Amino acid sequence: MSDDAVTPAPEAPVSDSQQEAEVAAFWEDVKHHAHLSAAPGYFGASPLEALQPPAWAFGGTPEQSNELLELVLEGVKTATASALWDYEAAEEPIPTVGTLGIVLDGDGHPRALVVTTAVDVVPFDEVSEEHARAEGEGDGTLEHWREVHRRFFSEEAGHDRGFAEDMPVVLERFELIWPKPE
Repeated sequence: MSDDAVTPAPEAPVSDSQQEAEVAAFWEDVKHHAHLSAAPGYFGASPLEALQPPAWAFGGTPEQSNELLELVLEGVKTATASALWDYEAAEEPIPTVGTLGIVLDGDGHPRALVVTTAVDVVPFDEVSEEHARAEGEGDGTLEHWREVHRRFFSEEAGHDRGFAEDMPVVLERFELIWPKPE
């Protein structure tokens, strides 16, 4: 994103019920436009057609969510990283290949649909330069990635273990399904 880009005025965050309604409407629209329910009728409902994917936002603040979402929409960001300990603390499974996700903006509005294409779990200090580049943030270097994620994993932890250089990190690669990349 260029420094001279015009940033729209922020909207008020949506309520949970409004967000649920917006996400459901977004999912219905995306299924049609992205041809996710194109299987012939004799196959019955496919998992893609039947299940609304979870909705979530990147980052820890509305501003981060918007910045990272824009990188996804521009095709720059094709990867993300999460602390495995956060998944364990929340008792949630880590993403798997084929997992769909509805990406929310910083105000909680659905803006994109992504599909997970690869998942690896590695120690923080073994994350590769390639992965750092695929996250599309800052200057794309591993040094920048480590600095930003060291701070993020320390400040935004959903667990009580703190930060460790060898903590397990879930590295996820994804593709933008909707809106179609330009």
